Amino acid sequence: MSKKTRVVVVDDHPVVRRGISATFAEEPDFEVVGEGGSAADAISLASDRRADLILLDVTMPGGGVEAAAAISEARPETAIMMLSIREDLATVRSALRAGAHGYISKGVGGDDLVAAARRVLAGERYVSPELAARLITEDSNPRDKANGSDGVTLRASLTQRERQVFELLGEGLSNQEIANRVGLSENTVKHYMTPLLQKLGVRNRTEAALLAQKRDTVDG
Repeated sequence: MSKKTRVVVVDDHPVVRRGISATFAEEPDFEVVGEGGSAADAISLASDRRADLILLDVTMPGGGVEAAAAISEARPETAIMMLSIREDLATVRSALRAGAHGYISKGVGGDDLVAAARRVLAGERYVSPELAARLITEDSNPRDKANGSDGVTLRASLTQRERQVFELLGEGLSNQEIANRVGLSENTVKHYMTPLLQKLGVRNRTEAALLAQKRDTVDG
């Protein structure tokens, strides 16, 4: 029998916490090994329960971002996902800089939550598509760049391969040309395109290319 992913859920609202735990308990490859309601609980449980994945409420007592920073330093092998009803971009940036691997809205469905968790466990950074789209828009704004925005969150939300595809889209390359450039098949490039467009919050490759070109102009 394969090893199950050990999950800890920390949220100061018991009903929310139980709902999240139940969602993961229904998955055969996940095992909920602990629950808590504060940053202190999160830090303790991450270590004591040897968590592979910990889900943190951003606004719990003691602070979710502060808990993420402490866990990231003490136990870097634990994947950290932030859960929040707050959608201010400063909080998203702070969480990712603190060491969080994902940031997702609490209103998301159970299937989407588990899918996001799997991506984080696979080594990806994940930000809810609607938040990622807002972050990209802000990162592309010269005024925001002048105020100190460095585009960290956009980069964090994309895998290394997705960043390559995104940048090459900005050069106006076709899927086949991108495939030739990075040493992949055209079908593999197409496979990367759908999640990339979702993260960017755009409808098609043309809009993605325009966004990439806009970022290049700002960054230059």
